[in-house]
Amino acid sequence: MTAVRTAGAASHRAATWHAIDWRKAYRNVRRLQARIVQAVRASRWGQVKARQRLLTHAFAAKALAVKRVTSNPGKRTPGVDGVLWSSPATKAQAVDRLRHRGYRARPLRRVYIPKRNGTGKRPLSIPCMQDRAMQALALLGLDPVAETVAAPNSYGFRQARSTADAIGQCFTVLNKRKSPRWILEGDIRSCFD
Repeated sequence: MTAVRTAGAASHRAATWHAIDWRKAYRNVRRLQARIVQAVRASRWGQVKARQRLLTHAFAAKALAVKRVTSNPGKRTPGVDGVLWSSPATKAQAVDRLRHRGYRARPLRRVYIPKRNGTGKRPLSIPCMQDRAMQALALLGLDPVAETVAAPNSYGFRQARSTADAIGQCFTVLNKRKSPRWILEGDIRSCFD
């Protein structure tokens, strides 16, 4: 027998949620993301788009998007449709139902939560589970591009970057003989109120 190798994303479906090989799913998604990074570095934007489409249509990426949505702290908060993906059967069905064709985002559920300082309430909008999964799926395709073209010394809200990394970079820059002597720090408070 000869082994069959696929060039694109694996399209096989697992019978149940627990039958999904998560290590293989992570590996497939990382491989597809690495191909997106290669195309971005070569400035081949047509290939970037094609590889993003391949990634967002892959079973492994859909399964990881559903897993991300159902394992975060907001997993018990439904949207306007009241649907939660709490059982393995509903999670497996959700993976099969993540489709781009005919998808339209639903309205957000508005909830008012108290502010920290106790002076009123602030609005919080909660999307449906399917909308959250579609956002997570889009993030899997957009994140390799964003990480590749982002500034090398930006540390806020990026994966695998921390405050310790920013402090280390500051030490590297400020440790030279002709380094600046002053550092200005700014903090904008209540800017968007």
